[in-house]
Amino acid sequence: MERNAATATARERRKYPRIQTDQLISFAPVESSDRLAVSKNLSVGGICFEVVGCEIALGEVLRLTFNVQDETIVAVGRVTWCTDIDAFTQEVGLEFIEIDPVALDAIERNSDGGGVLVD
Repeated sequence: MERNAATATARERRKYPRIQTDQLISFAPVESSDRLAVSKNLSVGGICFEVVGCEIALGEVLRLTFNVQDETIVAVGRVTWCTDIDAFTQEVGLEFIEIDPVALDAIERNSDGGGVLVD
């Protein structure tokens, strides 16, 4: 029960509601080729994803490509936090700094239900 209370408290502190997701996304430093990661959650403010086999630095600017329902979204964001899960895996939080307003609308439409985003 403590875990549920902690999760509820974390949700209350968040600026934007999250869409739970478990989809393959691509990311890259803005002028580099794409790498793959798995998204964990998504909001109009940014995205959380898990990456294996590469180091991502705090403050790094990345280009991301991901889907919200049937819409493909390309965004640019800055890494605001990263946590080592194990020797090969990082969980990364990225704040959007460049994203199309239409894409933001798609994210917002899908976050209204507070539910899970499934492809």
